[in-house]
Amino acid sequence: MTQSKFSLADMFTVLTALAFGFGCFLGTNFYTLGNTGQSIMLAAIITVLLGGLAFIAKLLKRTSRNFQTSFILEIVVLVLFTGLTIFFAYSPFPHYFNVSSKKAEIQNSITASITQAENMFAEYESYVENRKNLYESRLRSVVAAKNTNPSDYANHGFVRGRVSDAKQIDNKMFVVHADLFPTNYSDTTSRSGIKEIATSWLAKAKSATSNWRPIGIVKVANEVEQNSKDWLNQLMTLSSIREPGEEAIDFTYELSFDNVKAHFITVGKPTPLSIGLAVVAYVFMLLSWLVTKRSTKFYGSLQKAPYEIEL
Repeated sequence: MTQSKFSLADMFTVLTALAFGFGCFLGTNFYTLGNTGQSIMLAAIITVLLGGLAFIAKLLKRTSRNFQTSFILEIVVLVLFTGLTIFFAYSPFPHYFNVSSKKAEIQNSITASITQAENMFAEYESYVENRKNLYESRLRSVVAAKNTNPSDYANHGFVRGRVSDAKQIDNKMFVVHADLFPTNYSDTTSRSGIKEIATSWLAKAKSATSNWRPIGIVKVANEVEQNSKDWLNQLMTLSSIREPGEEAIDFTYELSFDNVKAHFITVGKPTPLSIGLAVVAYVFMLLSWLVTKRSTKFYGSLQKAPYEIEL
């Protein structure tokens, strides 16, 4: 009876090779800090190599001619398959599990970075409100002393007679608010302000971190520090604006980051879990070879004398 050309065992071989390759992809993606192209290419090569060798071994085992040559080639292929599996099972396959074993530490570090970035905007808004209060208090003092210190009154942009001092103070407070809270800081309609962009990114980053999304968390680890510094620079630039006669200091905010990237690029030894999974993958990738039956002629060929001829 002829054997099926593509059996259930073959399906297990293909699926296991893909799963093993995906594990290598995740490990490489961690190690390269999110170089998806390189990770996909390496994973594809590993999948094709191991899956292809497993199928070649199967085809050599089921051959119905050239038994001795096929058997030698089969052994060579199996040795090569085993060697490559061991090599890839040492790295990059276990790297994902090594990094994941530090999951809590990585999550805590990244979450702390996200939280400080979120707090930065609250600190800036508090800075602006405090600065507005100081400026308004200063304006009222200048108005109260306008007759004794008219030059200071003029230096703060006040003009006598045409508009009341109270109205001028209101106008100046409107201007300082608009300068420190421009539409590029917060625009709830278009969601294109600095605050909305940052809030949206930080929410996604927090979700990727708390849910341990292997691809997303690398992106967060890569970008959270630079993004936070960029947002801080933009806030500092906004705070550098001064109103007539205003004395103020620029907004400052201390940022500190753990070297979380070191967890992703530090290569460790295979864990018991990764070793166990690699062994299971090895057996399942060879399943189609294991269940394939040899031709009955094969055993007869091994018993023939060199000078005997097979009929």
